[in-house]
Amino acid sequence: MTIKIKHRITGKVLLKVEAETLSGADLKGADLRDADLRGADLSWANLSGADLSGADLSWANLSGADLKGADLSWADLKGADLSWADLSGAKGEFIFNWGVKLKVVKEKKC
Repeated sequence: MTIKIKHRITGKVLLKVEAETLSGADLKGADLRDADLRGADLSWANLSGADLSGADLSWANLSGADLKGADLSWADLKGADLSWADLSGAKGEFIFNWGVKLKVVKEKKC
């Protein structure tokens, strides 16, 4: 099955993924600027270093996702589930985050 990720305004296909689901997908370093990912299941996906600036991630499931170093500037994260997501080094000074679900876990350093 081919999943097409489209631009949220123009509808242009930004990326095609050969998979049944985006859950657990390897999207490391992907250029997903202004992508329409509303309600997408990106749980446990590798989005490290991905450019998600301006993306619509409202109500997306990003639980457990690796967002290390990802650019989330101007991304719409309304209602998104970021439980257990790794946001280490992620950028996003202007993130729209009303209703975002976060579960923060602090690891004990030895």
